[in-house]
Amino acid sequence: MEAKIRGNIGKIITAALIVIFTVGFMIRLNGVAKTELVNRTGQTFETGVVTEILQDNLQEDGSRAGQQTVAVHMTSGEKEGEDLVTTSNSGYLFGAPCEVGMKVVVLQSISGDTVITTVYSIDRSNVIIGFAVLYIAALCLVGGMKGARGALGLIYTFAAILYIYLPLVYLGYSPFWVSVLICIVTTLVTMLLIGGFARKTICATLGTMAGVVIAGAAAAIFSNMTGVTGWNVSDIESLMTLQQVNGIQVGGLLFSGLLISALGAVMDVAMSISSSMQELHDQNPSMTRMELMSAGMRVGRDMMGTDSNTLILAFAGSSLSMLVLDYAYSLPYLQIINSNNIGIAVMQGLSGSFGIVLSVPATVVMAAYIYKLEKKEKTE
Repeated sequence: MEAKIRGNIGKIITAALIVIFTVGFMIRLNGVAKTELVNRTGQTFETGVVTEILQDNLQEDGSRAGQQTVAVHMTSGEKEGEDLVTTSNSGYLFGAPCEVGMKVVVLQSISGDTVITTVYSIDRSNVIIGFAVLYIAALCLVGGMKGARGALGLIYTFAAILYIYLPLVYLGYSPFWVSVLICIVTTLVTMLLIGGFARKTICATLGTMAGVVIAGAAAAIFSNMTGVTGWNVSDIESLMTLQQVNGIQVGGLLFSGLLISALGAVMDVAMSISSSMQELHDQNPSMTRMELMSAGMRVGRDMMGTDSNTLILAFAGSSLSMLVLDYAYSLPYLQIINSNNIGIAVMQGLSGSFGIVLSVPATVVMAAYIYKLEKKEKTE
């Protein structure tokens, strides 16, 4: 009993040290001064509520053209509490079809006594935060303590990408190796939260890292054979500005994004197989290593079919707008198959799926060895 209490205290201390170190590292990284790329002096985004539609742009056919003129009661910024007359464009990317009572975000530029405003968009912040809170609540209610730990792992991963990955890349470090660091750290933390300090956690972590490495290697081979690189992305012009100003290694962004996007699916496969094999081993310790490997492969085969579809469908879904345009314009096969956008989507989907599929035998072999090693140590 005392040993168990000491073990729990040790786990809590270890977790606290990891959190303290991570938070300190994040604070230090995010103290970097950013180079100003656009002059935003006097320009802010503020919140407000539409109180009156002074001039509408609704057409007879129900469409909108041009601008609305609306009165907005400002709820933040220098003009908080004041009613401002502003405009709202009918664009798809900016502006909003304003209605009385609608919460909006106002782009506000102040220079002396001159105030220029326009409605930027609907204020969605509360809805986005609300949905995130509901998801975490559902995760905790359905998953219990495991779900709560999974939520903590999700929050940790999100924070690591925002406050570790982005600053390090901005400082000029290799995006590929930074993403490898993020994958290792977030995998360790997530696995420890879900599985605790156990052998199945070690197996799942090793299997995850093997899958991520395989995905990166497959992407590198594909890149060398097809000429598709991180320089072929659609927003390369804006990224080149960052490279010239800050020395950001633009070419590695594509591959680092691939590793991070494949991490979740590979982690799921590795933990499921590792947990299943531990359960089989605990229920029947007399199983030989080969029998345990065969059972693990049967479990893995059932998973790899659906999980490999996860990444293919994710990348296909993100490219649907492009695919619809290609179909509508009846573009020739050779033009479509050799376009950079299609090449990047195929590379991301297939390389990630390679990682998922080959992480199965990697996890099975390592789990079989580690679990049977445990038995051997006990018999000795």
